[in-house]
Amino acid sequence: MNPPNNNSQEKSPLSVNSSRRGFVGGLTTGLVGSMSSAALGQSTATAPEQMQAPHQSIKQDPSEQYPRPPFQKQQQEWPGLAGKMSPPPDHGEKSYEGRGRLLGRRALITGGDSGIGRAVAIAFAREGADVAISYYPTEEPDAKEVMDLIRAAGRKAVALPGDIREESICQQLVAGAVNELGGLDILVSNAGRQQSCDSILDLTTEAFDATFKTNCYAPFWITKAAVPHLKAGASIIFTASEQAMDPSSNLFDYASTKAVNANFAKSLSKQLADKGIRVNAVAPGPVWTPLQISGGQPQDKLATFGEKTAFKRAGQPAELAPAYVLLASQESSFVTGHVYDVQGGKSAA
Repeated sequence: MNPPNNNSQEKSPLSVNSSRRGFVGGLTTGLVGSMSSAALGQSTATAPEQMQAPHQSIKQDPSEQYPRPPFQKQQQEWPGLAGKMSPPPDHGEKSYEGRGRLLGRRALITGGDSGIGRAVAIAFAREGADVAISYYPTEEPDAKEVMDLIRAAGRKAVALPGDIREESICQQLVAGAVNELGGLDILVSNAGRQQSCDSILDLTTEAFDATFKTNCYAPFWITKAAVPHLKAGASIIFTASEQAMDPSSNLFDYASTKAVNANFAKSLSKQLADKGIRVNAVAPGPVWTPLQISGGQPQDKLATFGEKTAFKRAGQPAELAPAYVLLASQESSFVTGHVYDVQGGKSAA
């Protein structure tokens, strides 16, 4: 990988109320609060046309909040681009409003160009954090949009392209984030590879290795490189999955890696507790991201993607971001070793 791109911008003052809200009523209250009013650095740039939810403060029926299946069949080469999906995902470009929960924090988000990582990058920036994102080089078009959205929120943006299946690249991206941001307070290990395969007999060693390198080795290498830079009050968040506990037959290797991610959080939280560093994971259910249309789901299942949730639809990346904000913020100061499910419930059928 070439030296990290210095696609950054100096901080600008933020007109926000940065007072800490009490962690009252448990995690649910924190989630609701992280989506409430008093916008922080609301983007004035024109974002790509998105499938947007109504304003977050409006009470809505969650089953009708976003499009439901069937989705049209569509296929992209891995790793795929959000900008070419139909319908386009909602990452919170127009709907997410911050309240200063991460004011002055410095975050590194892997897979921050699209999907859940993109939604988290937007939310973190609007909550007051400077943000570095890593992404696969072919995802540059999506990454540029995220850079613009972070800067529109008045925060510093750092782009770190590279293939995280190589240990040296993982070490370089952490070094790049620390150098460009002036330190590191939050690590979100989110980048993932998912490829559907119906039979273990058809799953090649090469494909198995690529999934484990992306989903397990890279988080290990990145976290190992990041920990020496983290101080008390820092937060590490892994992206696990419902697949960790309820694996699909066609996602044998992917589901296995997500179980690893969940256990990374539980085990590492015990190692780092005495350093004042919290470690947690978020376990999404079916979420409409490029992961699904670039080999993660077969075409016949793509049409009905998400219909088995209680709300009969897939989640949107914007609906995951508040969980990451909460776990990154001081509001969850007594939460570590936790796997936070955001899965749309389970169907009674």
